[in-house]
Amino acid sequence: MLRKIKDVDADKAFNLKIFPSYHVDQIKAPLLIGQGANDPCAKQADADQIAMSMQEKGIPLEYVLYPDEGHGFARPNNRIDFNGRAELFLVKHLGGRAEEFQKRPSSTAIFPLEKTQS
Repeated sequence: MLRKIKDVDADKAFNLKIFPSYHVDQIKAPLLIGQGANDPCAKQADADQIAMSMQEKGIPLEYVLYPDEGHGFARPNNRIDFNGRAELFLVKHLGGRAEEFQKRPSSTAIFPLEKTQS
């Protein structure tokens, strides 16, 4: 991969230009983050960082973390849980209607930002 593009981890200017956490002030719409804690592509630390930055700036967001998921939700109850949460998020911010949300009993959804709220 390094031969095709370059060592992006070592290129600070490149990362400042493209990494979303450096551009939080430009986010204008509410954001729903569904994160798998074991995702090798989109790291949880990156999701945590952008979520906390948005929360500090008062930008509306919802952050759901699934500790037993990776890139994409493989467990059916987590997938159904997130789809229901996404439906409610869209109704809340765009209007329309949704089915009543019922938390899946074996879903592992947790909400990291609730720990930081006082």
